[in-house]
Amino acid sequence: MSALSTSEPAGEAAPLLSMAGISKAFSGVEVLRDVRFDLRPGEVHVLAGENGAGKSTLIKIAAGVHSEYEGSIHLHGQLTRFTSPHDAAVRGISVIHQEMSLIDAMSVVDNMFLGRELSRPGSGGQWLDRAAQLRRARQFCDQLGLGDIDLLRPVEDYSLSVKNRIEIAKALAWSARIFVMDEPTSALSEPEVVRLFEIIGQLKAQGCGIIYISHRMEEIYRLATRITVLRDGRYIGTEEAARLPAPELIRWMIGRELKTHFPPRRAKLGAERLRVEGLSLLAPGSTSTGSRRWLVRDVSLSVRAGEIVGLAGLQGSGNSDLFRGIFGALGPPAQGRVLVDGQPFRVRSPRHSVRQGLAYLTSDRKGTGLVLSMDLARNVTLASVPAISPGGWVQESRERRIAAEHTQALSIRATGPTQEVSTLSGGNQQKVALAKWIETRPRVLLLDEPTRGVDVGAKHEIYELMNQWTEQGHAIVLITSEMPELLGLSDRIVAMHRGRVTAEFTRAEATQEKVLEAAMADSAP
Repeated sequence: MSALSTSEPAGEAAPLLSMAGISKAFSGVEVLRDVRFDLRPGEVHVLAGENGAGKSTLIKIAAGVHSEYEGSIHLHGQLTRFTSPHDAAVRGISVIHQEMSLIDAMSVVDNMFLGRELSRPGSGGQWLDRAAQLRRARQFCDQLGLGDIDLLRPVEDYSLSVKNRIEIAKALAWSARIFVMDEPTSALSEPEVVRLFEIIGQLKAQGCGIIYISHRMEEIYRLATRITVLRDGRYIGTEEAARLPAPELIRWMIGRELKTHFPPRRAKLGAERLRVEGLSLLAPGSTSTGSRRWLVRDVSLSVRAGEIVGLAGLQGSGNSDLFRGIFGALGPPAQGRVLVDGQPFRVRSPRHSVRQGLAYLTSDRKGTGLVLSMDLARNVTLASVPAISPGGWVQESRERRIAAEHTQALSIRATGPTQEVSTLSGGNQQKVALAKWIETRPRVLLLDEPTRGVDVGAKHEIYELMNQWTEQGHAIVLITSEMPELLGLSDRIVAMHRGRVTAEFTRAEATQEKVLEAAMADSAP
């Protein structure tokens, strides 16, 4: 089955799920007001909106996470109110998050039947029917192209794409008819995305309904049957995807028109900020004399003040490993050297790199970019504590003042510097992570997926910020899995494959076809 294109209307079949008049508040703050949504059999219904629009809260109500709300839910035409996520799952609603709900240390089969184990009569009561679980698990895995998977191995042994399919197989084992997919492609390679879309096509053909959340416009129009938009917790509208052009969808989402998706590049190029010469990095545990596994091999590149250099590559290309290596997260390199502003730079540790003017925004803001349990002010100053802590004492008033300055400059939507970062929307969390690194006053910014999981409005704001930083003389090296973003932002593009540089393109030379060909090539120039 090939990847899906924009679908035809699903017709007037009775909804699998219908939500009406949904309102929800937290601590007196209203996050949803009179929202409606429905899902029909055999359709992909995209739920769109900016970060903080209320999408996650609506989905959590549909999945039983929030049982206290105003309004009504009908499941298969019957009025219902889910009491817990388990209650919703048993009744056929499965949520597939960006962060998988699988337990890494448990086997595939145990994950699939966790909380709903199969049993058989035995002496003294009911016994776990291991053989039946294995038979059913194999049936559902075969259906999803996982025929060779070892059901007894822990899921941590498998790639993210395989985990994604295991999650879907688990939902099928629970007889799910409604699938909620929240940014499911955010960490998948292009072949893995195509495979996921094929599975979505299979689910549609079986009469399942898919609620799909994505900030990628191409993805939305590739999959959507209908689109519903929320803005600031309010229902804006629902329309068939074929009747809602992208500019109108963006206007619905952000309440204004974006005349250009990518702002024009205005920066003037200055002196060379960063040079990497013949850099080679070994995987942790490898040795220069024993067994060796190379993450990066003989990579050379440079970036000038005011310039954005994009690093193109499929998953496993080594581009993220290159960032970690330059920043010192992998220790000293096995070979090669790094220069900053023309001076030799000794790669030692992240702390040393920060002091020397490097900043590294990781692709995982929740895991390595932020401390979610801390407040906004503490996160913004996390990488620059020594500079704001004379004598080893943190000056909280100064910390809050710095956070307030970045909040204003980056248009971070928060109640104040003491708001816990975990309560912010994804786009605002990303801006906090960016603010943390800008506060270190870097000369070189290594940005790995800076717009992952943020809405189109927040993306445009981040693009404008990148322009501002380059105008101020910063140099940026950028990794993004979104090809339009790579082409639209980069002054030059360096392609990598299996840890090596395979090609370099100027802005005028770069096309999607050329960059993809280079990113899939085995030979270095």
